[in-house]
Amino acid sequence: MAKMQSTTKIRLTVAIILVLTVFLALFVFPQIVNKINEKTGTEITLFDVAPFRLGLDLQGGTHLVYEADVSKIDEADRGSAVDGVRDVIERRVNAFGVSEPVVQINKAQGKWRIIAELAGVSDVNEAIKMIGKTPLLEFKEQNDTPPRELTKDEALELKNYNDKAKATATIAASAARSGQEFSEVVANFTENELQKETNGDLGWVLEKSAYAFLFEKAQSINVGEVYPEPIENADGYHILKVNDSRESGEEVKAHHLLICYTGATRCEVEGTKEEALAKINELKEKITTDNFVELVKKNSTEPGAAELGGDLGWFTNGMMVAPFEEAVYAMENDTISDVVETDFGYHLIFKEDSRPLVEYKLAEVFIDKMAETDILPPTDPWKDTGLSGTQLESAAVQFNQNTTIPMVAIKFDKEGADLFGELTDKNIGKQIAIFLDGQIISAPRVNTAIKDGEAVIEGDFTIPEAKELSQRLNAGALPVPIALVSQQTIGASLGQESLQKSLIAGLIGLILVMLFMIGYYRLPGLLAVGALLIYGIVLLFVFKAIPVTLTLAGIAGVILSIGMAVDANVLIFERLKEELKTGKALGSATEEAFKRAWTSIRDGNVSTLITCVILVWFGSSMIKGFALTLGIGVLLSMFSAIVITRQLLRVTVGKNTKNRNLWWYGVKKK
Repeated sequence: MAKMQSTTKIRLTVAIILVLTVFLALFVFPQIVNKINEKTGTEITLFDVAPFRLGLDLQGGTHLVYEADVSKIDEADRGSAVDGVRDVIERRVNAFGVSEPVVQINKAQGKWRIIAELAGVSDVNEAIKMIGKTPLLEFKEQNDTPPRELTKDEALELKNYNDKAKATATIAASAARSGQEFSEVVANFTENELQKETNGDLGWVLEKSAYAFLFEKAQSINVGEVYPEPIENADGYHILKVNDSRESGEEVKAHHLLICYTGATRCEVEGTKEEALAKINELKEKITTDNFVELVKKNSTEPGAAELGGDLGWFTNGMMVAPFEEAVYAMENDTISDVVETDFGYHLIFKEDSRPLVEYKLAEVFIDKMAETDILPPTDPWKDTGLSGTQLESAAVQFNQNTTIPMVAIKFDKEGADLFGELTDKNIGKQIAIFLDGQIISAPRVNTAIKDGEAVIEGDFTIPEAKELSQRLNAGALPVPIALVSQQTIGASLGQESLQKSLIAGLIGLILVMLFMIGYYRLPGLLAVGALLIYGIVLLFVFKAIPVTLTLAGIAGVILSIGMAVDANVLIFERLKEELKTGKALGSATEEAFKRAWTSIRDGNVSTLITCVILVWFGSSMIKGFALTLGIGVLLSMFSAIVITRQLLRVTVGKNTKNRNLWWYGVKKK
């Protein structure tokens, strides 16, 4: 019974592995589903999967090498300065729309070089031009300069346009009042394209809405009438017609007195809930409609109560919290409520008045006016100060001694210190914006005038954010000119050819390995080939899901990892043959083979993984790609050999418990 359960468990495990393999294969090759859709006419969508990410050598693009001139920078500051320049280049490349750029620093023989790999770039010259610009750091103040006045010609243009608009609006109003269909007036005169489609209909309009100015005029005419003259506002002229009116509820005018407590919403005073309740009940005993506002000003905890006296104005359903609205709508006019509790605390409500809520169904013809802002250019919110990165000596990360929050300390030279002192002196309480390459990277508020040329930029920085800001400031401040020393362009066709050759080489190698495994190890070799195919699908899934950028060196790592996967199977199968030759049963020989081969597999793969880690840590981009794909492949190859191959062998062992036909397992009969 136990043996039957074990066999069932093994078969179930193998079935799960096969189903999961099919699922991953559809993820890796979604074109299979696309072909099914084409043949069947269906639209099956399992995954929205991007293609494999290819590196520069496979996709084509440009490899640029820049050299940074750090001769004028102290030795200790050179690394930070070049880091900042790399950051600037990376942002510029991203803004140019380059897909997955690689920008890295290489220091060799005392020279600092920045390598930019731009895959799939169509306009290389423009990218070079963009990268080569000197980082520009600027300090700007808020622009409070009023916009310039119109010239005589501009003022005349404005007057003529608005005079014409007024004359058109007068004619449109006359046509609407003469009995002409309003829809025709809309079609002939309106300058709002949407109104032409809706015949000028604005829908039902309340007093407190964007059309409040039209609501006010609608109250003075009857339903079906047109307002006698155009209604002018800042936007233009409006020809108004009232199509209908109705009552929709009740509007209430009230005051309230609030006593809040610690823990209540937006409460800024201290006190317990019990104390607040006792206080509101005490006020309830002596409050009247005559002294209500006076007691509110003296006792209410609501911000602004001392000035407004708790006045809420006119409001309707949905504008207050539910308990408050339920209480006020249940009251009579000119009365005071009992104590009402809400999330804000305890209230006493004085309901002054109520009135029916009226809505008007309005339609209009709109004639546009021109404003000065339509002629004058928009005003830049920031203006230049003359202070730039040329006067900034350094920027460094520091920590607040009291809060340990990171901040960025900046230091100017003599000229910059004078400019910064004047700038901060006239901008106390205002912001000074720091721009790098035309983008704001920080806009700290000035708390006091700074005359010594040293200041700190405070904010809710994390350590990496403060470090990044420091690097950006140094990149704009330190004299780090860069020069293009090497350019290599790889055509897309060359990259595609390299990819095809690599895949063909890998495929040939894989077929040869499969033939060898099947010919030499027979049934275990056949199972190993199946496990190897599953391993390949899982490996491609990992590369696509992470995703991993595949290069020629990376593909070499993949091919090598296939060899590592086969090597693990060879160790297991050789051990299996040795165990079978001693006369052990096939089942126990299989388990013993995996057990004894594991230590050799583990040691060999771990040593390879250690090498991969070292290469990733210290190697260049090409070496890192090779090491990364090899490392992933080695990890998956161990899983393939120890788990997948083992389960497949266990299935076959279940049908050969008496060591029959051992030739299929690579052992000749004695």
